[in-house]
Amino acid sequence: MPTILLAEDETAIAETVLYALRAEGLAAEHVLLGGEVLPRLRRGGVDLVILDVGLPDRNGFDVCRELRAESEVPVLFLTARDGEADRVLGLELGGDDYMSKPFSPRELVARVRARLRRSAPADDGWRRLGRFDLDAAGHRIRFDGVLLELTRYECGLLETLLARPGAVLERAKLMDRVWGDALDTGERTVDTHVKTLRAKLRAIAPDADPIRTVRGLGYSVHTEG
Repeated sequence: MPTILLAEDETAIAETVLYALRAEGLAAEHVLLGGEVLPRLRRGGVDLVILDVGLPDRNGFDVCRELRAESEVPVLFLTARDGEADRVLGLELGGDDYMSKPFSPRELVARVRARLRRSAPADDGWRRLGRFDLDAAGHRIRFDGVLLELTRYECGLLETLLARPGAVLERAKLMDRVWGDALDTGERTVDTHVKTLRAKLRAIAPDADPIRTVRGLGYSVHTEG
């Protein structure tokens, strides 16, 4: 399910847009300030941004300029201004579409869907799981968009945890699924590989802690963690 991030400070407009998006099967998140957009994008999982030009803390054009330095996520501007100069500026800064207030929620959703279709990558086997992307057939995993360099067993361990996000898997079960063909290994092997996995994830996002320890049982992975 594509996720749309809406940056809009007018409550009535925000509620209307969020309702229209969710009614059409899209996930929608809302922030009030321009300064909240980039931190949310850095956490991953956003497929399109609807950006109000007249935000209370900063100009939406400035937000787009900063966003484009780090991301190619599609941007649709909302604005109370309908001048040609503003439309041109928004597009020159990297915006993909532009709608003037008042607008039709149905038309907005149609434009969002059209932009998502144009920006959708080819089906190359990747599956999005929150902050993770998993290519099970190719044994590749990305975290926050960065490809992880994993050993065979690190990859197998993370793939096994990602197969059931949030579920606690016992060490013995992990040993059986990941190290079933390895001799002379014990449950401490799981702990060692979890430690190296955590280090690689934190090298990408220092505040990240998606792998949780459940004392006396085993481990789970939280894809939004």
